[in-house]
Amino acid sequence: MFFNVSIEHSSAFLDPVIECWDIDLKTFSVEVLLSKRLASARTVRFQFVETNGIPTVNEEPGLREFLRNPGMSGDASEEEINFLKSLKFVRKRPSALYYYRELQSLRDPLHFPAGPKSGKFPRRGARGTDDAKRRTSRKRAIRA
Repeated sequence: MFFNVSIEHSSAFLDPVIECWDIDLKTFSVEVLLSKRLASARTVRFQFVETNGIPTVNEEPGLREFLRNPGMSGDASEEEINFLKSLKFVRKRPSALYYYRELQSLRDPLHFPAGPKSGKFPRRGARGTDDAKRRTSRKRAIRA
């Protein structure tokens, strides 16, 4: 849902809250000084940062360990590694095992089912073969 707010409507709300603001056109950062009476935080800073193409500076230690272990990451594709690198964590730091399990989760067909190529779902039970197999396996399980 989108709202269209005119300058007149927003200024009626924002004028009492904002004491002053400053914008840096080189970095597109905006620093806003808020009213002491109406806001709990005194200064708010907004910054626009380009993220595409910038390598991650702070690589997670668990990711580093995962990538160094060929038993865990040896068959990972570049696309899968880029996905794992894009994961961001605020408080907790995942281990190498977390990244290994995340990789397995990416590959699990139950998580990302491939749709049928013909546009139709495959028929089950054609000529009763699937039903007969199921009944036979149930009988074996009951006998055991």
